[in-house]
Amino acid sequence: MTESRGPGPPAGPEDTGPELMADGAIPRPADVLARLGRSWTWVLGSAAATLVPGVLVLVWPEGTLHVLAVLIGLYLLVTGAFRFVAVFAREEHAERLPGLLVAVLYILAGVLCLRNPLQTVAALSLIVGVVWLVSGVLTLYTAVAAKDLPHRSVVLVVAVLGIVAGIVVLALPMESARALTRLLGLWLVLLGLAEAAVALAWRAALRRAPPTGPYDPATTD
Repeated sequence: MTESRGPGPPAGPEDTGPELMADGAIPRPADVLARLGRSWTWVLGSAAATLVPGVLVLVWPEGTLHVLAVLIGLYLLVTGAFRFVAVFAREEHAERLPGLLVAVLYILAGVLCLRNPLQTVAALSLIVGVVWLVSGVLTLYTAVAAKDLPHRSVVLVVAVLGIVAGIVVLALPMESARALTRLLGLWLVLLGLAEAAVALAWRAALRRAPPTGPYDPATTD
């Protein structure tokens, strides 16, 4: 559920990347992160970080609760890192807060899963369900409140999917690691595919934008 501020126009032929700005100055780290966060490939990487664990847990249903907790913990940590960088793609500081909260939530949940991988099925379900539910609500808020969001409808779908996933995981009682594995794997695959759709919509928006000068921190394709 990674989202960006709005598409910057694609780079011109003189674009040399984030090393130099238009006036020859070295960009600030925040500018580099903003450029990276606006990249459709970065959004696609976030989708892969969700899709790959989902496929793994689906094709390995006999995995123990310990293995499942480690996979989910790594997924949460990596996704949290992707979302932290995506926060810098927001130009308005007020619009960065929901994304920052989501990133912190993912990282804290990932640490909880990895620190105590021998936890119960109920505890793991609670962690993942809360993360997806809160993340979906904050993403929904961003999709509604953000300005100039060209792929708003796709982000709305991702947000609703996250909310539904959180509610389902929290509401359905699961007594075995196998049942939890199937449910989490299914939702991870669905969320990963939805984020991939966001990345492709972002790529299309970038390609439709007119060209610009040698450096624009919103430029990335």
